[in-house]
Amino acid sequence: MNVVQLNTGGYVAALLSLDFVDGAFRGDAVECIHRGEVDEWAFALARTGLFGNRAVAEAVQSWRDDPRSLLDALLTDADEVLRKRYDVAWQALDRVATVGSAAYA
Repeated sequence: MNVVQLNTGGYVAALLSLDFVDGAFRGDAVECIHRGEVDEWAFALARTGLFGNRAVAEAVQSWRDDPRSLLDALLTDADEVLRKRYDVAWQALDRVATVGSAAYA
């Protein structure tokens, strides 16, 4: 098997970005990504058949370590307005997470 080694953002952008930005704003998706719930994207990547289990696992670990990297990759083909909309949503989720973690301190 010939496994392609590409950086996480590059292959996600190439394979998934157009579908992600082609539809309506996906608030539910940005919330899941923010929480590190990336199974939807892992399954989509695995379904392409272009990458071995190890490459998919490495991508998933990368996204869990830095969820924003997945969102940025998905927004590669987005226009400036859509990028801004997702950025505002991400910032709001960051604020909620900060307030929530401060409440438990």
